[in-house]
Amino acid sequence: MSNFIRIVLSVFLLSGCTFASSQSMPYKSWYLGFSAPDYMEVWIETADVVDIQDHIYPRAMSGTASILTPPNNSGDPHGWPKRAGIGKGKNVTGADLPKQLYVRWQSLVEPQTYLMVIKIPEATREVMRKGENVFCAADGKWITGYRDSIGIRLVPGGIARVWVGGPCMTPIEVTTVKAVIDPRGPYEGKSGGEYDSLSDVSQAYVEKFGVPYDSWK
Repeated sequence: MSNFIRIVLSVFLLSGCTFASSQSMPYKSWYLGFSAPDYMEVWIETADVVDIQDHIYPRAMSGTASILTPPNNSGDPHGWPKRAGIGKGKNVTGADLPKQLYVRWQSLVEPQTYLMVIKIPEATREVMRKGENVFCAADGKWITGYRDSIGIRLVPGGIARVWVGGPCMTPIEVTTVKAVIDPRGPYEGKSGGEYDSLSDVSQAYVEKFGVPYDSWK
C-alpha cells in the first residue's frame, strides 16, 4: 500500500462518526453530487466527508453519477461544461460545512480505480454561507438563495472538477484535482480486479471514438 493511501486512511480513522452539535451554516444540510461526461460511466465506491468540526461522515455518497448516454453516438463527452450541474447525490445531514472530501471511484471506460482528497478552502465555505437575492425564472420569484451544494465532475484519467451552486444560483468553480491510482484496484481489491461492464450504449461510443482525454486538460 502506498504512503499516500496510508496517510489518507489514517486521517479518516482518527475519530469516530459523530454529529455536529452546532453548525456554522444558515441551512440544515448541504448537498453533495457527482456527474460524468456523456458515456464516460463511473462508479463511486465511497465519498466520505470531514466537516470543519473534524467529524467524519463515511459514505456520504456512493453509487452512480449523473450521466447522459444518448443513442446513436449523438452525445458529446468532450470538455468541461460551461454551466456545471450539481449532479446526482445526497444531502449530507448532520454535518457542518466540509473541510475535506475523500473520494474513491472507478472509471469504467478505462477501467481504473482512483482516489483523491479534495480540500475545501475557507473562502469556499464563506461563499456557501452567503445569501444572495436572486430571481428564479422557473416560478418568477425573488428568493434569498444559497450555494448549498457541492458538485464534482469525474472524468477519465482521474481528474475531478469541483463547483458550488444552488437553486437559481450561478455555479462557482472551486478547484480541479488530479487523483492517484489506487493500486488495490476496484472495491479495495475484493473483486479480484473485476470491473462492472459498461452499458451497451457507452461501449459502442468508446469502441468507435475512444476516450477524449485531451479535452479535459
